[in-house]
Amino acid sequence: MSDILDKRRAGILLHITSLPGAGDKGDLGREAYHFINFLHDAGITVWQTLPLTAPHADGSPYQCLSAHAGNPALINIEWLVSQGWLQLPDNNEEAQITLKANKSGLLNRAFSGFLAQADEQDKDSFEHFCLAQGFWLNDFSLFIALRNVFNQVCWNQWPELLKERDAKAIREVRRRLKPEIQSIKFTQYVFFRQWLELKAYALQQGVLLLGDIPIFVSYDSADVWTNRDVFKLDEAGEMLVVAGVPPDYFSETGQRWGNPHYDWTYLEKTGFAWWLERMRTQLELFDILRIDHFRGLEAAWEIPANEDTAINGVWAKAPGKALLNAIKTGLGSIPLIAEDLGVITHEVEQLRDEFNLPGMKILQFAFDSGPDNPYLPNNYTKNSVVYTGTHDNDTTLGWCEKLNEGQRHYIYDYLGHPSMPLHCALIQAALASIANLAIIPMQDILELGSEHRMNTPGTTEGNWNWRFQWQQLAPERTAKLAQLIQLFNRNG
Repeated sequence: MSDILDKRRAGILLHITSLPGAGDKGDLGREAYHFINFLHDAGITVWQTLPLTAPHADGSPYQCLSAHAGNPALINIEWLVSQGWLQLPDNNEEAQITLKANKSGLLNRAFSGFLAQADEQDKDSFEHFCLAQGFWLNDFSLFIALRNVFNQVCWNQWPELLKERDAKAIREVRRRLKPEIQSIKFTQYVFFRQWLELKAYALQQGVLLLGDIPIFVSYDSADVWTNRDVFKLDEAGEMLVVAGVPPDYFSETGQRWGNPHYDWTYLEKTGFAWWLERMRTQLELFDILRIDHFRGLEAAWEIPANEDTAINGVWAKAPGKALLNAIKTGLGSIPLIAEDLGVITHEVEQLRDEFNLPGMKILQFAFDSGPDNPYLPNNYTKNSVVYTGTHDNDTTLGWCEKLNEGQRHYIYDYLGHPSMPLHCALIQAALASIANLAIIPMQDILELGSEHRMNTPGTTEGNWNWRFQWQQLAPERTAKLAQLIQLFNRNG
């Protein structure tokens, strides 16, 4: 769809929350800029993150409150201080304690400061943002304000008139909650400003930002509350079927994700307007987009909502060709990557190839069968993206440590680097491959073990919390990475 992926490039996979820093999670402050400098120095031209959208309490960026809204936890508080909208204690120790305090409270204080201190240019900028993003922002801000009123319970448990979006009830609650709604809009304004400033800096340093679009959205989201016709729901707004995947490499009972399925008939009738709006927002934020679970655009695993596991699901067809044509017509040729992992059929490959989308190759999947394994580098095409592993895999060092001797010998025979640590040989194999884009998780760059993995599919605790520290990145490690980038001509 775009020639931006035709060049030979290298990238690193690291979510914003995994950046170092004083707070509980990484954010869009100085460490993000420092990371871009590191990428530039190493000759890496792509930074891939996980979705930036606002998660639920479990922290998963793949189960979010909106397909559009940014995660307020990623906002850098010191930026607000620099704008003059928030004041911290003069005492540095007290200031650090305040920075670690409740971020939503600080953002509310910053909004009060904005109203009192911001100049006309900033106030006009905020107003323009609210108008330009109103197609999702108006409903999202009301949705979050109501969730706060009702102690974070799902919208299907709200009072009937609000659950059903009765026009009179919605007008009244918008009036009553106007200050809270405006503060939520301000938070999104700050997030978008900070991200777009970071994106502009990345562009100056020759770094492209690669974003991830989960194919499905959460049931408990502004999207489902305000667009019930887009999803397969009954008259009461309850899910008839839920999304997931059948039994596979990750789970013997499959994965029951619990997301609502799309009503593709309705979406086709409306020209896929909901999807186009979603893509348009993400294209503001990113240079390249990866569609997570791309195979769901050809057929998706539908599980009856009353089933506890994914075993008794069925494949339900989806109009992926019509959707991708609508995206191309409405948004032009945009750089898309197809996450084509899992149960991939000829029809899925045909859909991917018809739109010339690069698919994904995972080296950790390459050595468990014969020479026809599509993840072996000798079977790649240029139009593909190779990873040592993804956020859902073990770290490559951790994966290597679990291999038996026979498996290790087989991989060494294939790679031809018997004197090199196996995890390093796999990184080098990814960079040396014919694939136009090679992406290495930051954990693999740092040669970290299993305790540093980002996510374990099928589990709900202990995920999404990993962070790195700069002292793990010795100068010689950066120099070695830069040497490999140069050696394999991946400067982009």
